[in-house]
Amino acid sequence: MRVSALADELRRRADEDRDLTRQAQAGPVPYFRRRLMECRRENAEVLRAIVHGHGWPTADVVGESASTAALMILLHGPDLDFQLTCRDLIAQAAADGRCPAVHHAYIADHCAVEEGRQQFYGTRVNPVTLRPYPIRQPHTLDERRRDVGLGPLAEQMRQLHRGG
Repeated sequence: MRVSALADELRRRADEDRDLTRQAQAGPVPYFRRRLMECRRENAEVLRAIVHGHGWPTADVVGESASTAALMILLHGPDLDFQLTCRDLIAQAAADGRCPAVHHAYIADHCAVEEGRQQFYGTRVNPVTLRPYPIRQPHTLDERRRDVGLGPLAEQMRQLHRGG
């Protein structure tokens, strides 16, 4: 697959996920929730094939928006083992400057929370309590967040509670 076609496919799939998520949140219609889960499963399988054939779709290869779309697809996927594999690929790509460091922060926190461990960057928030899941070494959190391009957690929480 051409790089531009790959990038377009990743963005299209992420957009479809976003649209279905909005529809599923808008009302208690089981159809939209089922369709969203199908979309996420299909997206994860396509991403798995891409990673198997080409490696992680880094920003230097597919562009930042498509690499971000791939991250969203990964975060919404159902397979923690695949997410862990990609976390390591993303960590290396971020260390090499081939994708934004914030991508690693999001997948690292996602995997930690899914494994029942404390997150490192505070990117995951419990949707029921609207509070961050437990954070490792909270006294240096904002420094770590700044290092990957995130603002202070307090600002993120203010925006979340304002609805924006």
